[in-house]
Amino acid sequence: MAGSADRDEGALFASINVTPMVDVTLVLLVVFMVAAPIMMTSRSIKVALPKAATAESTKASPLVLSLTREPSGGYKLFNGGKETDEAGIRKLIPPLVGRDPDLQAVIAADRGISYGDVMHVVDVVRAAGVSKFSLNTDSGS
Repeated sequence: MAGSADRDEGALFASINVTPMVDVTLVLLVVFMVAAPIMMTSRSIKVALPKAATAESTKASPLVLSLTREPSGGYKLFNGGKETDEAGIRKLIPPLVGRDPDLQAVIAADRGISYGDVMHVVDVVRAAGVSKFSLNTDSGS
């Protein structure tokens, strides 16, 4: 055996192969890059918004209410993707208005919900102290 005289039988292997670690890190990076947009969009409630040709974008708001139509009639109310009710909205709004007096509520209502139900939610929001609100729509283009 040529060259074995130079090596010590009890010596430790001193180099580390980092290629597998880099491969795993890059695979995880790709997975998170693909999963991050999906996680961000899954928080919202899917609502069939009405179309408006003059729709404008507004700034992001911490108070985003969604109304989805129930098959049996009526609607379900969501705040930021979590189901709530009017009492929950009345408890949620005063601390938000205390931090930001110019708070704007964004209301997204399903196309099939009656006008009276949408206006009832707007009235609840306004009675709780929010003076600015916007109705979410799809752009007409």
